[in-house]
Amino acid sequence: MAIQFTKMSGSGNDFIIIDNRDPVIDDEKKVDFVRRVCDRKMSIGADGVIFVENSDQADIKWDFYNDDGSSAEMCGNGGRCVARYAVEKKIAPAELTLETLAGIIGAKVEGANVKVKLTSPENLRQDIDVELNGTHFQVDSLDTGVPHAIIYSDDVEAVNVKDVGNGIRFHDKFAPAGTNVDFVQKVGDHALKVRTYERGVENETLACGTGVVASVLLSSYKNLVQPPVDVETRGGEFLKVDFHPANGGPVKDVYLEGLTRIAFEGTLAEY
Repeated sequence: MAIQFTKMSGSGNDFIIIDNRDPVIDDEKKVDFVRRVCDRKMSIGADGVIFVENSDQADIKWDFYNDDGSSAEMCGNGGRCVARYAVEKKIAPAELTLETLAGIIGAKVEGANVKVKLTSPENLRQDIDVELNGTHFQVDSLDTGVPHAIIYSDDVEAVNVKDVGNGIRFHDKFAPAGTNVDFVQKVGDHALKVRTYERGVENETLACGTGVVASVLLSSYKNLVQPPVDVETRGGEFLKVDFHPANGGPVKDVYLEGLTRIAFEGTLAEY
């Protein structure tokens, strides 16, 4: 059966989005489907697939998969893309809510610019000593919908993101689920540069929305930055993170904002 799709990008994080409200892919076939269509040489190619589905709690529900077929609780850039998709397709209003495995998130779509309000961060851990091949790394971690481990660097361009990221992603201290790994460089009091090794993709991606948020929040806990914070991603684009500082309590009202792109739309005949 031919399947209609839209290919979108959020700061270089690319996704295949499929309207599955009237199911075109059964649940038991999704994992195999995702692995096949995310193959950049044999099919469309993407960091993940988002199925738009009906929700009785929000305007829409999404079912999100990384390119290896693993399910992810949350994806900041994916959330921004699917929000714009829902508005463009007249499925939802410009201010909408999305049901995710991490909870309900809100979004506001203004043309190509999309701002999402994320769920509250959880599981803060600081100054974790992680040994990897004889080298010790001081790591902070936070769950911003999915888990992230943060390593601070004076020069993220000099970091071997794939090898170090892979080692920490599978380290015993983050077992059994593993973690995404972000390498963070302070650029100014309101600016960071971030590179991300993404769990499920198992490589560096051009951007990771939840990773950008985790990097900003953890950097703020270290008094390195103050909101709002502009973050340069590997793809060269910028994402903005804003929030109400902790002031001794939990961080509130965390927002991620940036541009989205509709790359192309088409019909998938084979997969």
